Amino acid sequence: MGKQIIKALVEGGKASPKPPLGPQLSQLKLDVKKVIAEINEKTKDFAGMQVPVEIIVNEDKTFEIKVGTPPVSSLVKKELGVQKLAKEPGREVVGDLKFEQVLKITKMKIESLGTRDMKKAVKQILGSLVSMGVTVEGKHPKEIQKEIDEGKWDEKFK
Repeated sequence: MGKQIIKALVEGGKASPKPPLGPQLSQLKLDVKKVIAEINEKTKDFAGMQVPVEIIVNEDKTFEIKVGTPPVSSLVKKELGVQKLAKEPGREVVGDLKFEQVLKITKMKIESLGTRDMKKAVKQILGSLVSMGVTVEGKHPKEIQKEIDEGKWDEKFK
């Protein structure tokens, strides 16, 4: 039979044994409560957002849970508490993030950013913020990128 993969979209921290997930897990003779608890633990930081999840089930009934992440734009909207991002970035600012919020978003997305270097990852997220009409600590994201290069934010990366 080999490995089986169940893919699902769950609300962060709120997966439940209801269909479609519960019946699929039961069919594979897994401990449904245990799997759901692990999914909820791994997705709790994404509360209020839909998160892609993969449950990889081995022949011996062991399983691994891989959690995807929502797009950066969804994480930014959640942090700002807004429904929409700028229609005209550069002319319109929809919100201002604290540097700590940028770090939080980066930590959630680092797996998919193609780098393990936190500074490079933060700079990628800052680049995304430019097209969303979002400032950081009251400054344009490109200005924060320059400051990172100059070492002004080094303390935050420790």
